[in-house]
Order: sequence, then C-alpha cells, then structure tokens
Amino acid sequence: MSGEWIELLTTYDYLEAEMIKDLLESGGIKVTIRSCKVTPYPVNIGRMGEVKVFVREEDKETAEALVKNAGQKDDE
Repeated sequence: MSGEWIELLTTYDYLEAEMIKDLLESGGIKVTIRSCKVTPYPVNIGRMGEVKVFVREEDKETAEALVKNAGQKDDE
C-alpha cells in the first residue's frame, strides 16, 4: 500500500464535493479536496471550475462503493 492520493471524482460544485467528503469521512476514509477556483470570482468554465475529490489509493474501491450506494438511495 503506497498511501498515495488519487483522484476519486471531479465535480463543478464545491458544495457537492464537501458533501461527498463528509460522507466518506463518516465511513472512516481520509479525503482531500482540490480546486483551481479563485473564491472572489465564481468562474465555472472548463478546468477553472473543477473541484476534485482525492482519497488514498487503498481506499478507492471502498470510497467508490460508498458514493455509488449514496447515489442509489437518492434515486429511490
């Protein structure tokens, strides 16, 4: 296990990224969020609007399952 951070997903909504972070952390998974957004300027065009959620490499499968299961519950 390398412990390297890898990208789990990309969104354009910082609030969505924070909700995913909270979900994963409640499952015991360490999460970090990276964004190129400059806060005073709400630019959401192309890569400037991307918000990326990162997890440790060894947690990726568990994190994907948690996010998928949370999405399925919303669809019900």
